[in-house]
Amino acid sequence: MPFNHNDHYHPLLLDLLPPGPGIALDVGCGTGRFARRLAATGMAVEAVDVSAAMVEAAAGLGSPGPGEIVYRRADVTTDALPERHYDYVSCLASLHHMPFETVTKLRRALVPGGVLVVLGLARPSTPADWARAVAAVPVNALARLVVYAGERLNGGPEPGPKAPVADDFPTLAEVRREAARLLPGSTVRPLLFWRTLITYREQGDGDPTGG
Repeated sequence: MPFNHNDHYHPLLLDLLPPGPGIALDVGCGTGRFARRLAATGMAVEAVDVSAAMVEAAAGLGSPGPGEIVYRRADVTTDALPERHYDYVSCLASLHHMPFETVTKLRRALVPGGVLVVLGLARPSTPADWARAVAAVPVNALARLVVYAGERLNGGPEPGPKAPVADDFPTLAEVRREAARLLPGSTVRPLLFWRTLITYREQGDGDPTGG
């Protein structure tokens, strides 16, 4: 497959895991790449996606253990989530397919001390944002070349369903504003390769709506 910007940040996201194995929810799991990384740390993982084809493909690849993965088709914008249940909730390149307010529901699903990570896409807002976006272009081209060469040596790209692509993203300024409103105390970190990381730790008090 081409150089995957989301997969590139898996180690960074794993560094944000709270102590202990615990229970994780991976929202928009796709073919389960990050869910398998979570299971490899010992987390019990619930991996959900709105696409039945994605869930079927992910489930067919199994789990590396020691943590178990349960895959299911679900839409977190409409389906119920248990409150104060998950130690870690991940949302990789999927929030822009939902209303941003969905983070409130994901926040409520965290146990006290639980961590929500949202790896998303946002349009540049400032000159520094634009400079970062431009700087990513040559690095991205080199990474794509390396991955392509590796694929040729290993028999070609992996088969499987493709994730939907969206072209309309909020600006980084909008992401910062909404994160401050709905996830008080969260951090918003612009990353290379046109990604933005929102990190939130549930304190277990206050109004879960952010009001």
